[in-house]
Formats: sequence, C-alpha cells, structure tokens
Amino acid sequence: MIYKELNNTGEKIPALGLGTWGIGGFETPDYSRDEEMVELLRKAIEMGYTHIDTAEYYGGGHTEELVGRAIKSFNRKDLFIVSKVWPTHLRRDDLLRSLENTLKRLDTDYVDLYLIHWPNPEVPLEETLSAMAEGVRQGMIRYIGVSNFDRKLLEEAINKSSEPIVCDQVKYNVEDRDPEQNGLLEFCQKNNITLVAYSPLRRTLLSERVKKTLENIAVKHNATVYQIMLAWLLSKPNVVAIPKAGRIEHLRENLDSTKIKLTEEELRLLDSLG
Repeated sequence: MIYKELNNTGEKIPALGLGTWGIGGFETPDYSRDEEMVELLRKAIEMGYTHIDTAEYYGGGHTEELVGRAIKSFNRKDLFIVSKVWPTHLRRDDLLRSLENTLKRLDTDYVDLYLIHWPNPEVPLEETLSAMAEGVRQGMIRYIGVSNFDRKLLEEAINKSSEPIVCDQVKYNVEDRDPEQNGLLEFCQKNNITLVAYSPLRRTLLSERVKKTLENIAVKHNATVYQIMLAWLLSKPNVVAIPKAGRIEHLRENLDSTKIKLTEEELRLLDSLG
C-alpha cells in the first residue's frame, strides 16, 4: 500500500481507499447480500484497505451500517473512516443530527473525516462549516473536507472555515479531466489540499483512443487497463483514489496497482490524453 499525507495534518492515509457506493444498496437499502458484503469489507481491511469511504446517502444509510459491522472486528485506531453529509442536511441542527445518526450506524464514537457531499447554495456555507467545527470540538470528527466543490467554492470554504479543509473529493480519472481543466488540481497542489478521486476507473465507458493507449502500457507492465488507470492517478503527489470493488478479485487487482511504477514517458503519454 502507498501512504500519503493528508493535507498538513501530519497523518498519512492509504492512497488507495475503498469506495462503498452500491454496498448495501444505492439510493435505498438492499438487505439481500448483507453477510456477503460485510465479509467483503472485512477481507478488504485485512488486505490493507483501512481507508474506507461511505456516506449517509448510500443505501439510505444501510451502507454505513454494514461498514459499522465490518469494522467491529478491528482496532478502530488502525482505520480511517470517511463519511459525507447530504446537501439537504447542511443547516446546523440538521448536520449535527446527521452526524450523530452516522456515528450510530457506524457504531463508532467518531469519523476520521467528514465531508459536505455536495454544495447547497440555499444554505450559507459559514453555517455548515461552523456546525462541522462544532463536531470537531465535540470529538465526533477528526478532520473536515468537501466533495464536488469547484476551485472557487473550495477557496471560499477554506477562507470561511475555522477548521482546516483537508480535501476535496471529486470525479477524476484518465478520461474525466475536469479537475485539471477547471484549475482545481493545480489549486489543490499549490495549497497542499488532498484531492480524492472518486469513479477513478470508468470500467465500461472508456473511449477507443484512451483504451488503446492504456492497453499498450498495460502489456509492458503485465497489468490490466484498470491497474494502469489507478497507477497514473496515484503517481500524482496530492491525489488519492477510492475505487469501489464488489468482488475479492477486484480488490486484489486494484491493490496490485500500487506496485506499478510508470515511466516518465508513460506518464506524459497518459497526461496528454486529457
């Protein structure tokens, strides 16, 4: 596993986290595979996936419950658990209630990182950030961050928050280059903000040009296209990735991407695809 420092916290987290969207349902709960999913999460942690990303929205809260069941078998201090508050819950009282419910479902006293899932222009950002800071003071949150914030809104959050904004979680992969094109990646690099890449793989949506380039590089490393996609992201100093994996073989495949060292020429070639 590769570890990277989270902003200026001095804390190093696994650069390859585990996304949990779809585990235990999508917008609503799915109880049909609970035991299988809990076992998958436990296996993932045993393999080194100690950075787990979830949200109150996932599975209507059921995903957090499954994560909570899985992590009970491990030392809590060895894990880095991330959750997110939904944009309809960004008022002070709503956010603190959401946070308490998240902790109950996770069956833990705190989350390591708590994110605003999506911005909500109808709620003053100061109110939301103040409530998150309150959660930090009460020991329910260790660090705070944002998700799906553009560069301008991220800068606003940094300026208005009494607590450091340690990350911005956004969609970023070899095909989706918005963070590069809109200046977010550069801003994060200059300000030492961790960029957390969700949907880093695009398993079925690659263009022919990108796919062909990835295949050519993958052959040289005896790797899969998806391992090269992750290796490219992880080569960037302030970027971590949170792919989801519904099967053990995908967990192993993703983890093995951390062993791949792309050449400077390969990195330049992949960079040029944007």
